[in-house]
Amino acid sequence: MKAIIISILIIFSSVSVASDIDLEANMKNMGLAYKNSVRATDLATFNAAIDEFIVLLETAKTADFKQHKTASLEGLDKVINQAKQAKQLATTRGLEAAKAPLKSIDELRKKYHELHEPPGFWELLFGN
Repeated sequence: MKAIIISILIIFSSVSVASDIDLEANMKNMGLAYKNSVRATDLATFNAAIDEFIVLLETAKTADFKQHKTASLEGLDKVINQAKQAKQLATTRGLEAAKAPLKSIDELRKKYHELHEPPGFWELLFGN
């Protein structure tokens, strides 16, 4: 019940400040929700964490991406799909079955975060 109330509050707060979101804080909360879903030992805890994670991902899609907007939104959509798949697998087959999509989420995170990393010294010096 507590998780449902938190999810509802997150949904309504994200709607009211859609374009003014603090992406960095949102991403930290996403990381925490993701870790909570990975560490969950029962289905109720997992579902609460993964639901919060999905809501935060949807909120992140409203951010003002100054660079790589299309790729960033594509990455967020892929992560949302993996999170939903993990939830479905956890419900039908158990928490162990959800581990593969959760691992895929971490790989997607690494891939799409590379888009927003500042260029390194050698890249600045010699170009791409």
